[in-house]
Amino acid sequence: MSKSLPRRIAVCGSNVLTSQSVINIAENLGSEIGKHNGILLCGGMGGVMESVSRGVKKSNGITVGILPNENKFDANPYTDIIINTSLGKVRNFFVVSMADVVIGIAGSWGTLSELSMAMNLNKKVILLANTGGVVDLLINSKSQIASDAFFIANDVNSAISEAFSSN
Repeated sequence: MSKSLPRRIAVCGSNVLTSQSVINIAENLGSEIGKHNGILLCGGMGGVMESVSRGVKKSNGITVGILPNENKFDANPYTDIIINTSLGKVRNFFVVSMADVVIGIAGSWGTLSELSMAMNLNKKVILLANTGGVVDLLINSKSQIASDAFFIANDVNSAISEAFSSN
């Protein structure tokens, strides 16, 4: 008999946010991850990572922050488990490799590296449309890359439904 384990959801996105809309989307996504008893994996810093972590904590969920440095005090205040790596951006590999599902919101080069690694690792990748950054760039370039490399979610509910589906 196999044991049912919580779904590990990595959320990748910008460290610095300028859009209240993206903050709200990330926090709502986090809240839904917590409600579905998922475990959040992220880079543990600010921006999307902090917003999604805050949402998970509002639903009494568990957050894991995989930091690029050795200073545990750099983790956002909503991080339950802090993993210091001293690896800089190489830590992005660990964020996505430990996940069952990877969700992208907005983002820049670090987010792009995480999403690319996740696709190379054949992880389920979900991109939240209309959040900006590299996520929308990938969505708009879908015809130029593998069409089955990622799922496009138009809202948080669609992303959560796909993230917690059995495949």
